[in-house]
Amino acid sequence: MSTCTRPLSLQALPPVSPTTSPRSQTTLKPTLPAHNSTAGTPLYIACAANGSRSRSRNRSPDDYQSTLQALNSKGRVPRKSLGQHYMLNSDINEQLASAALVEEGDVVLEIGPGTGSLTNVLLNAGAFVLAIEKDPYMASLVSERFASTERFKVLKEDFVKCHIHSHMTLLLGSKKSLDHPKSRYAKVVSNIPFNISTEVVKLLLPMGDIFSEVVLLLQEETAVRLVQSSLRTSEYRPINIFVNFYSDPEYKFKVPRTNFFPQPNVDAAVVVFKLKQAADYPRVSSTKSFFSMVNSAFNGKRKMLRKSLQHICTPIEIEEALGSVGLPATSRPEELTMDDFVKLHNLIVKE
Repeated sequence: MSTCTRPLSLQALPPVSPTTSPRSQTTLKPTLPAHNSTAGTPLYIACAANGSRSRSRNRSPDDYQSTLQALNSKGRVPRKSLGQHYMLNSDINEQLASAALVEEGDVVLEIGPGTGSLTNVLLNAGAFVLAIEKDPYMASLVSERFASTERFKVLKEDFVKCHIHSHMTLLLGSKKSLDHPKSRYAKVVSNIPFNISTEVVKLLLPMGDIFSEVVLLLQEETAVRLVQSSLRTSEYRPINIFVNFYSDPEYKFKVPRTNFFPQPNVDAAVVVFKLKQAADYPRVSSTKSFFSMVNSAFNGKRKMLRKSLQHICTPIEIEEALGSVGLPATSRPEELTMDDFVKLHNLIVKE
């Protein structure tokens, strides 16, 4: 990857429509650091401006230099507090969109669009993109970049605090009213900040009534832990029960850290979560009480279930329930599959 040490001239990243006139060039300071360096807004920043509905199939560079130019245009540097690491490889963005099978007419949620490199790929595939961006400067940048298309909207909010279910319900409803047959379910395709990965997963996976697929670029360690953690290992946690309760996860491919600016200290990976419909969830009387039981089971590290769950019923009752599902009385939480927990819950939790 080449680096740039001289001041970079302002050059906006290319919009989706080829009809947008080029911007004038000026010299901006300070110049952003090299690739491996670590360095109150209205609700809707931009709605679809009336403009050309056509989309360009030309690949945009969205590389290191154009990313620096875009950030310089707003006088910005990546903010560590927001977990900002920008993708420099358009091929990986293409693979992200392909993993979600994004095609014309799809409605796609993107969390943290940054400079819009993935957004551009999604729009070129024919999708309508709703982007959620916490950084007002980045929200302004992508709203300007894609101002010429009616298939883009950016919402300036913190994703983990916004009412995404309500936003998506309204958006899908409006698309259905316009007779879009593909808009029954939306998709999520995002390169999300590593520091909110678990929160994003917990928010999105129970929304099978809204989303069909959730495709996320995650820290590799997190991706492996969510998808591949096995019984009787220290990595087996309540989040594994949660993920498999609401989805069918699949680890797709690794993304080396050299594809990001600034370069993080870890590699990344892409995971696809195929969301289940409510009718396909494991049968429990209450999801709230089920996950409360699962969390309690894991709270006592290396504790037997007859001890960690004795606030629910007596140790003898727990032993009898374990025996009835074919498990020893000395079972520990890391030894139970999701189906085991479901059976145990239905035996010992009285609603």
